[in-house]
Amino acid sequence: MKVHQIMTNRPITIGPDEPVTAAAALLRRCNLGAVPVCDASGRLRGMVTDRDIVVRCLALDYDPSSTRVSEIMSRGVTTVPPDMPVAAAAERMARQQIRRLPVTDGGRLVGMLTLGDLARREELRTECALALGSISSNVNLR
Repeated sequence: MKVHQIMTNRPITIGPDEPVTAAAALLRRCNLGAVPVCDASGRLRGMVTDRDIVVRCLALDYDPSSTRVSEIMSRGVTTVPPDMPVAAAAERMARQQIRRLPVTDGGRLVGMLTLGDLARREELRTECALALGSISSNVNLR
């Protein structure tokens, strides 16, 4: 099975020049923890997460209405191509300890693969469990 067969098509995105308040509103409205940042041509530039907003904007006392998404987004995002086998993508998620994996073709965002996408498929639950176990291995529950 290939990534394109189970990925989320047409992911919700935000532009790099949008204010952080727009990103926060989008995350809240769509019940997301992260959103890809794409330029006008659809090229992936980064990801902005709820944690980015807190740690890189609010905790530094930046004004979220005048701070641009590009100033706080995570860069150097791990991606996979749409024709990659799902098992290999799940292994990458586990190794990189990430829950969301942008799917790109020629640098353009074409989808998102999430742990939820893996969990919804009976035949992929083992890969999902292994990825989640690896992602959660550094969690300290004291």
